Amino acid sequence: MALWKSLPQNFRELVDRNHTKIRFILAGGINTLVGISIYPMLFFIAAPLKLHYITILIICQLLCVIIAFLTNKLMVFRTSGNYIREFVKFASFHLTYFAVNLVTLPILVELVCIKPVLAQTMLASFVIITSYFWHSQITFSSQKAPN
Repeated sequence: MALWKSLPQNFRELVDRNHTKIRFILAGGINTLVGISIYPMLFFIAAPLKLHYITILIICQLLCVIIAFLTNKLMVFRTSGNYIREFVKFASFHLTYFAVNLVTLPILVELVCIKPVLAQTMLASFVIITSYFWHSQITFSSQKAPN
């Protein structure tokens, strides 16, 4: 909270005025930094354990979905209650991408010879592009904050 109070007043007012898209961009920045950093971090930390890059992807996906759900629910759309219903909708979006990711990442790594970290970063960009539309229209639609 101290960090929030240290931001300029006009910036805080802009975000607080229920500007869902601005909050989504801010949360997206946080989630992107988390998502892009967790996979390489886990990849290199797990190197001595010789974990397969797909195992690391599964761990990364679980962590990222939980963090992204909380930032979207609490910071962006500011809905109350309905944690389980909203999480199921939220997770279904990410589960679909995860299934695509499980198929596409090995193709990019094994056949196209792209390094796992770069390939995963490229795939993550698709989630960023489409997630606002899904979450604003489906996940948090019944209780979303006004634009």
